[in-house]
Amino acid sequence: MIKKCNLIVYFFLAINLITAQDFSFGKVSSEELKEKSHPIDSAASATYLYKSKKCYFRYLDNSGFELVIEVYERIKIYNKEGYDFATKAIPLYKASQGNRENIIGLKAVTYNIIDGKIEESKLKKDGIFESEVSEYYDQTKFTMPNIKDGSVIEFKYKINSPFIFNVDEFVFQHSIPVNKLESSFSSPEYFNYKLNSKGYLGIYPKITRENSSLNIKSKTRSSMSSRVVGTTFNNDKIDFFENKHVYDLSNIPALKEEPYINNINNYRAAVKYELSYVQYPNSIPKYYSRTWKDVVKTIYTSPNFGAELNKTGYYNQDIDALVGAVSDPMQKSALIYNFVKSKVKWNGIYGKYTYNGVRKAYKENVGNVADINLMLTSMLRYAGVNANPVLISTRGNGIPLFPTREGYNYVISAIDTGEGVVLLDATSMYSMPNVLPTRTLNWEGRIINKDGQSSTISLYPNQQSSRTIMMTTKLGENGDLSGSFRRLAKLHNARIYRNNYNESDEDSYIEKIEKSLDLEISDFEVKNSLDLGKPISESYKFVKESQADIIGDKIYFSPMFFYRSKSNPFKLDKRSYPIDFSYPSETTYRIIIELPEGYKVETLPEVKSIALPEQLGSFRYKITEKNNQIHLLVIESINKAIITPSYYEAIKNYYKILIEKENEKVVLTKV
Repeated sequence: MIKKCNLIVYFFLAINLITAQDFSFGKVSSEELKEKSHPIDSAASATYLYKSKKCYFRYLDNSGFELVIEVYERIKIYNKEGYDFATKAIPLYKASQGNRENIIGLKAVTYNIIDGKIEESKLKKDGIFESEVSEYYDQTKFTMPNIKDGSVIEFKYKINSPFIFNVDEFVFQHSIPVNKLESSFSSPEYFNYKLNSKGYLGIYPKITRENSSLNIKSKTRSSMSSRVVGTTFNNDKIDFFENKHVYDLSNIPALKEEPYINNINNYRAAVKYELSYVQYPNSIPKYYSRTWKDVVKTIYTSPNFGAELNKTGYYNQDIDALVGAVSDPMQKSALIYNFVKSKVKWNGIYGKYTYNGVRKAYKENVGNVADINLMLTSMLRYAGVNANPVLISTRGNGIPLFPTREGYNYVISAIDTGEGVVLLDATSMYSMPNVLPTRTLNWEGRIINKDGQSSTISLYPNQQSSRTIMMTTKLGENGDLSGSFRRLAKLHNARIYRNNYNESDEDSYIEKIEKSLDLEISDFEVKNSLDLGKPISESYKFVKESQADIIGDKIYFSPMFFYRSKSNPFKLDKRSYPIDFSYPSETTYRIIIELPEGYKVETLPEVKSIALPEQLGSFRYKITEKNNQIHLLVIESINKAIITPSYYEAIKNYYKILIEKENEKVVLTKV
């Protein structure tokens, strides 16, 4: 009860502090600088004291309406973990026609208390860096000077943008709290924007319609023959309505990131304004907002997408020689899939459009995602297989919640077998049919058929990946452990292992195992590292010290030793976003422990089995003693890739029981 009362007091203190603060630029107070921790979230490394973003339009006589974005932020930094917030990267969009966004009026100051006085450190030109990030984006980046524990920083700038369709997202929630936020979006009645929101805070704007006007200057010249007689200047006033959305928020909680989440930005409270149509007086509307049909048509008809699928002359002789004598479609598919994986290496570049084109990629043996997977799809079609491209958004790119070309940044291939769909990605040497790289396991993809029609398909696998760990060990009376280890892995677990093992030097790989598990390894061997059709197998002998506590004539140890789970990955009281395990999986531990001579079992942990609701998973723990040996069987199973937040409490309790059980001790006593 006392804790609850204190929290209420802190909450109202925070409200009073916000009310009393002056958020004018340069008016940082000594109270803000002296604050040691956030009054509500004591774990916060920093906080937004104030965050403001205003978007509106201005009219230019030569080019028409232009979007203006004004940004002002004041941030309190409590400790070194918050220093990252002293660096700001501002993306600036540009088009091939030469139009670009421009940043003006950048002003930034760091404040510290030195000897009881407020000291200002202004950002100078040598602390501002401009760079080209990609074909479509430049970047202005700066790092605030003289950052210390307790610093307050503030900065403001303005962006002038000719791209009225490209309104950056209004982000309301961050990994640190936001004390006070004021934002607004104003647009003339000629521009109709759709509002798309995301997150779980339920933020809604106050919407008003206000009178506005603009003056348009023009000039006309009268002439007779080739001679200019005179110039007349006109100044016309146009009245119109302005639609205004205002956000006024206080005490926005930090969005805490936990394990097993695909992309935290998918669940961050934010809104996005998407241009639906433009209609000037006495004119027909021009539509910009798209349906999924429009998006697919635009992508498919691009010369860097659909046209690349129709090119066959650069590979036809090779494919004829490869599958000419094969009649089974799936055998053809396997041969072509492996051929593309070995023929063209991925250059690490994402994209739904080809980078250098399929012909050049084939010739030079390197290409981006689209070069490789559109080539694969084309070859499969050429061989008579019913294959189509699948547009997807990678985990880092988020989830396309509404129709947009920018929502997709990757393409794979799909084969319709008549009994189901098989997904292929030839960018990864160790991927297999329906075993895609983790980066692509992100909700749904969109299959595009030859006729241009599209449909969605789940990217998450249903087949359970497995991992089996077997150890035969001997426990010494001094607590040291020695024995043999073997691991078998299938499907996604095998793919991940092959990526890690095959892409590194074996000696370095062994050193990583020894360092992570703190043991000494000998007789290390890996089988089937390149044979994707078989489970990968890893085996070695090991010695590890101090695996038991010796107290008097008793020995205490966990029979899972260094493979026991040590902490619950789920720590939040509540979770609003799904639990993403990427793929269903099962891990089995089979451990045999030979007991030291002169000791017998006094206590064994009890057998335990638990099951998650709706068959989402299970945990089984079985331990027995026989012939001076302990036999342990542990099976951990998660049966779905995605679990909704309504089961968060059940998942959290599942791991709590699992961890407690795996850390229970066997007790030996001296005979």
